[in-house]
Amino acid sequence: MRSFRRVCAVVLSGLALLGAVRLVVPAAGGPGGAPPGVARQLAFLRAALDDGAGTDAQALFPEGWFFAHALYGLARVELGMRQPAGKRAEALREARWALARLESPAGTAPFQAALTPAYGIFWQGWTNWLRGGVLALQPADRRDPAEAARFATASAAIGRAFDTSDSPFLPAYPGQAWPVDSTVAVASLRLHDALLPPRFAGTVSRWLDDVRQRLDPGTGLMPHRVELVTGAPTEVARATSQTMIQRFLVDIDPAFAREQYLRFRDRFVATPLGLGPAVREYPDGVDGPGDVDSGPLLLGVSLSATVVALGAAQAQGDAALAGALANYGDLVGLPADTPRTRRYALGVLPIGDAFLAWAKTARPWVADPPPPPPATVAWWWRLPLLALLLGVGMLLWLPDLSRLARRRRTERGGRLGRAERSASAAVGLLP
Repeated sequence: MRSFRRVCAVVLSGLALLGAVRLVVPAAGGPGGAPPGVARQLAFLRAALDDGAGTDAQALFPEGWFFAHALYGLARVELGMRQPAGKRAEALREARWALARLESPAGTAPFQAALTPAYGIFWQGWTNWLRGGVLALQPADRRDPAEAARFATASAAIGRAFDTSDSPFLPAYPGQAWPVDSTVAVASLRLHDALLPPRFAGTVSRWLDDVRQRLDPGTGLMPHRVELVTGAPTEVARATSQTMIQRFLVDIDPAFAREQYLRFRDRFVATPLGLGPAVREYPDGVDGPGDVDSGPLLLGVSLSATVVALGAAQAQGDAALAGALANYGDLVGLPADTPRTRRYALGVLPIGDAFLAWAKTARPWVADPPPPPPATVAWWWRLPLLALLLGVGMLLWLPDLSRLARRRRTERGGRLGRAERSASAAVGLLP
């Protein structure tokens, strides 16, 4: 029994040591660096998508299939942008594969073709952003003319929809609108104007003016959901949409984005139990239920929003928060590595790997990288977690340590007894 316990103690200590390493070794590459492990994550994700991971994700939430493929393609674009133009063939091939999946009948099936723009602003915005990413991977003088024309045509349809709407927030589904979806679409217009002859500056400017008039009064941020016709807020700002908004807003208007990001960080980033940064689903002081987007809320924290917030922080140059979130994710996300792949949560939910890979590769596509904001993550944030890991690693060794301490006390007592007897004997020999 003692031998079994010691084997378990060795295993537990090894896991605690591994956790400490994951907590300390940098896990985010920053806007210009190579994100650690992401290439192997994408190798796992592509194999998982071929095996039906998109269908599995669709069973979890209405956009599961779409997001699994879209985020895979976007992360491929991000990695390709970090490589010289002559070494982007794999990234371009995989991004085109993902884009073709989004434009296929399976990609449009959950959405309504009768909406304006067709299939709704969610489908249009994310698909157009990936179209722009595919073009961005190609040298300007060697871009595929058909792909450039398709990007221009889709952008024009999105621009017309915004220009003719009374609300800055277009429908994603019949009768329903979420500001985050329109934010992605407007970012794709800014990307158009960075890659092709510009034409949407007026549309973007009007959109920003209209958005500023419809912010959530409680937080000063974009609301989570709005009334379709007027765009008036109907639901308080929430992290599952805010973390994506902050990722894209920097490419639309950097100054407005910085203001919004600081508000978001102040109201949503927390340190539950003092054990590292995480993101609340609802702003500080507001409680609410979890849903299919946020997942179960633990102490008010949304794990999905925490993952996506890594990308928002990195896009805003907030290296302190992005690095902390990445290290925390490597600790609790249970990554499993092989020579070719990496998967989190033991590979049970590939859609989670898609979101994390996309978050770790975040950086502005249109705007210049912004200067870092004032840091809010203290240098010592890891210490409570490291202390906890030390306690876990020592837990099963306590009986042995206690036994060793008793033995040493006994041995010390024996030595003292012998010394006393020797001293007494010596005294008895004195005349």
